[in-house]
Amino acid sequence: MQPQLDRSRIVFGGNGEGGLGLNSICEISRDRKMRSDDGAPGSASGPSPTRQPALNVKGGLSARSARRVQEFLDENFTRKLALAEMAAVCGLSPYHFMRAFSRTFGMPPHQYVLDLRLDFAERLLADSRMAIADIAHLAGFSSQSHFTTVMKKYRQVTPLQARVGKLNSKVR
Repeated sequence: MQPQLDRSRIVFGGNGEGGLGLNSICEISRDRKMRSDDGAPGSASGPSPTRQPALNVKGGLSARSARRVQEFLDENFTRKLALAEMAAVCGLSPYHFMRAFSRTFGMPPHQYVLDLRLDFAERLLADSRMAIADIAHLAGFSSQSHFTTVMKKYRQVTPLQARVGKLNSKVR
C-alpha cells in the first residue's frame, strides 16, 4: 500500500486551488484495491470481462502467473514499466511473456497498463478538482498532452469532457 501513500503526498501539496487532500486519495486508492479484490484491478465500473484472465488457455499464463502479474501491475501501473520487468514477475522471457499475456488477457501488456491508467485517471477526474496535468502525472502519463491523446483515442472523450460529463451526471 506504500505506493498509494507516496502519490498522496504529491497530491497533498496540490496545485494551490483546493486539490485533493490525503484522505481523498487514500479513499480512491482503497476503492481501487477493493475492486481489484472483486475482479479487475482498477476497474472504474466493476469487473470488466476483458480484464478477467482466461485460465487454461493454450500458450497462456498459468493461473498463478496471471494473478501475480495482475497484482504487480495493479500496484505499479503509475510508473514506467519495462516488458522485461513484467516478464520477470512470471519467470518468462519478454517474448514469451508478451505472447502468453496477450492470450490470457486478450490484449498486450501495454494496452492493459493504459487501461489501468485511464480508469484511475477517470476516477480522479470525477472525484476531484485537481488540475488535469496533475491527474496525468499521478496516473503515470508522461504529460497532459499524452494523457489527452490516449484518452481521446481509447475512450473517445478528452479529460475535460469526461470531467464535465461526470459532473453533469452527479447533478442529475
